[in-house]
Amino acid sequence: MKVYLDNAATTPVAREVLEAMLPYLSEKFGNASSLHAWGREAREAMEKAREIIAKKLNVSPNEVIFTSGGTESNNFALKGIAFANKEKGKHIVTQKTEHACVLQTCKWLESIGFEVTYLDVDEYGMVSPEDVANAIRKDTILVSVMHANNEIGTVQPIEEIAKICKEHGVYFHTDACQSFTKLELDAERIGADLITVSSHKIYGPKGVGALIVREGVRITPFMHGGGHEFGKRSGTENVAGIVGFGKAVEIANKRHVEHTKRMRDLLEKRILEEIQNVKLNGHPEERVCHIANFSFVGIEGEALLFRLDARGIACSTGSACSSHKLEPSHVLRAIGLSPEHAHGSLRFSTGRQNTEEEINYAVDVLKEEVEALRRISAIA
Repeated sequence: MKVYLDNAATTPVAREVLEAMLPYLSEKFGNASSLHAWGREAREAMEKAREIIAKKLNVSPNEVIFTSGGTESNNFALKGIAFANKEKGKHIVTQKTEHACVLQTCKWLESIGFEVTYLDVDEYGMVSPEDVANAIRKDTILVSVMHANNEIGTVQPIEEIAKICKEHGVYFHTDACQSFTKLELDAERIGADLITVSSHKIYGPKGVGALIVREGVRITPFMHGGGHEFGKRSGTENVAGIVGFGKAVEIANKRHVEHTKRMRDLLEKRILEEIQNVKLNGHPEERVCHIANFSFVGIEGEALLFRLDARGIACSTGSACSSHKLEPSHVLRAIGLSPEHAHGSLRFSTGRQNTEEEINYAVDVLKEEVEALRRISAIA
């Protein structure tokens, strides 16, 4: 049996999404910027997708800027705000469990003269709104705090943080790649100025995402050229990908979320009840529906991952973007785990395609492999 439990890394493209995309990879191949019939056909499909995504987020369609994905959107948000508002100040606030693309962008901005405050989180990975308020200065131009963490699933209090930012006249950005379509994400209610979303986390194609830029936000374009995407992101649009992204948003529903959570809860319940010396990482309640991260005491997580892989089970030692690195997860270290416990951690992330049979098989195999590794472990 093959069991895919790495849906936080990427998801399979849904059948309905593939069917929607196929015409725009073949006979409907026009450039959306062209004025002839082929171009107008592509433009119409792209704008329909933009409207679907805008409606889901409660924003105007012209506030949806298509990009190549979450990493580009996060780079665009941070660098675009930094350069457009540097006359006001050069201070940015974020927190230590952000995705690597946010943290590395902040490091790069520091290298060219910006100043970044990296806030601590508690043992569950939660940042304190009070800490955010205390970190804001007169020269602060942006606060960036992700919605749901990609490694441990913790959901941050972004409404409170956005309110604080608004009171101080500071832009607020949130990376919502893991939460989009899984949690309610109403931009108007939340009060976020910029929101990052991605297609391949929600059963859409890879290589497409969006940055929501609310009306009136001062931002410098990240890509220059022909002035595509309302002059904010030049480059010929990935029409087929955008169509697929729109369809993925359109078919996402509450039943998918409920099923994903039910599978996650079954996995978690059995692991915690049937395997000794295991710790659940992240907030036990304030978290997204599909992620469960565990530390297995006395075990090297990478060794366990490969043994599970050999038996047809896919999971992760952390973020897929950094899983080839030997360093312990920066997220797990930020919540206070020792290097040993961080190295002994695995992330399981369920999806709408998983079944109870798959979950039970995965836990049965996991129990066997944990026991086998502990028998031979020199640190057990």
